[in-house]
Amino acid sequence: MQQGFLAMQDWWDYATDHLRGLRPEDADRTRFMARQILDLWSPSNFPALNPEIIEETQKSSGTNLVEGARNFTHDFVNTVAQTHEPAPEGFQIGKDLACTPGEVVFRNDLFELIQYAPQTDKVQADPILIVPAWIMKYYILDLSPHNSMVKYLVEQGFTVFMISWCNPTAEQAELSLEDYRERGVMAALDAVNAIVPTRKVHAVGYCLGGTILAIAAATMARDNDDRLASISLMAAQVDFAEAGELLLFLDESQIAFLEDMMWEKGYLDRPQMARAFSTIRSEDLIYSRAVRRYYLGKEDIPTDMGVWVSDTTRMPARMHSEYLRGLFLENRLTAGRFAVAGKVIALKDISAPIFAVGTETDHIAPWKSVYKTQLFTDNDMTFVLTSGGHNSGIVNEPKLARGHHRISHRLAGALYVGPEAWFARNDPQPGSWWPAWESWLVEKSSGTTSAPPIGAPSEGLVPIVTAPGTYIYQF
Repeated sequence: MQQGFLAMQDWWDYATDHLRGLRPEDADRTRFMARQILDLWSPSNFPALNPEIIEETQKSSGTNLVEGARNFTHDFVNTVAQTHEPAPEGFQIGKDLACTPGEVVFRNDLFELIQYAPQTDKVQADPILIVPAWIMKYYILDLSPHNSMVKYLVEQGFTVFMISWCNPTAEQAELSLEDYRERGVMAALDAVNAIVPTRKVHAVGYCLGGTILAIAAATMARDNDDRLASISLMAAQVDFAEAGELLLFLDESQIAFLEDMMWEKGYLDRPQMARAFSTIRSEDLIYSRAVRRYYLGKEDIPTDMGVWVSDTTRMPARMHSEYLRGLFLENRLTAGRFAVAGKVIALKDISAPIFAVGTETDHIAPWKSVYKTQLFTDNDMTFVLTSGGHNSGIVNEPKLARGHHRISHRLAGALYVGPEAWFARNDPQPGSWWPAWESWLVEKSSGTTSAPPIGAPSEGLVPIVTAPGTYIYQF
């Protein structure tokens, strides 16, 4: 039965392959739906056909099914009532997670800016500003103390600033992409410049935060604003022609449906996004968990990343519509049709060096899509491809020496090399990519100096509250 089911999967995979005369998007959608049906009807999802469930039921005299029913009832009630589960013991935000010491030094209705306390006698003169995605909360980059990217950077002698985005409500439905650029990225950059004057800034963007950072950097280049010492883009796309299976959810009719739904509420709600991401990896994120939790009666083992994944946010209606239409559907940024303040911007205008990171098994920002940053820029660029997925590949602390990475350097003006050729010519190196990035940041910096003060009282930037601030707790 097992081999028969696997053979049926292979048959459907072949039957839904691309055909001459058939739009690739239609073939991909057909394959996706076939896979969803096969994942649902997998023999392992049925107690009588799963030997692990049968063995556990015999061994525990059916206790596993009783515990599973209790788990199912609990999850069903929470889903219907949209109940927010409190973080488990040992994973409290501000105590166990997002616990790097610092202060909120600026706040508006869109974000809080955290300045982290120095942990070395001397620091790099040029500060780091991190722009996380607002589709989730920022602390994926400041998880537990052992795997916090923020803590690692501070310990290496960097002055680090972090944007903590608000969780929008219906009253903020009119927030736009331009708001996130101007009143988000640029406002944070102005605050950093006020606290660390006369110094250029290393800007770092993760996921959607990297996309808006690229837009901001191209706009700054157009306007002759040279305040950026470097740009680091982590699992961030600027071109969306090959944006992976998320494109299967997006066409004119689907976006119109989402816009109607968001118009009613003022935002795209958290469960809708979470289900879309889960569906892309349904075997791992839906059915395997359901079997373990409802048939084997086993509780989920809490992890820091699992707590973060469940701490979802909302998307304001206007911004999300502009993002889906302008970037995902129409791909305006790399097509030369993305305008800021009424004038088109171009990524090739960026002259600051770029450090771009893709992850091998990313299902949200496929690495070949991230790699295309090289196609639309002409500046000095270092590209890293690391093992792992969208989150695990980025959060890869050096102490564990987990996985591997490939790295290359492209001089400004060099000829473009396609992703397959690039992959073949760059051998994997063991361990984390963080040390290579840290060395690159030091190389692009202007030396060391004494640590700057927390905030700038003379500029109206006084510490407001200790890190991780207040917006991180918004539900």
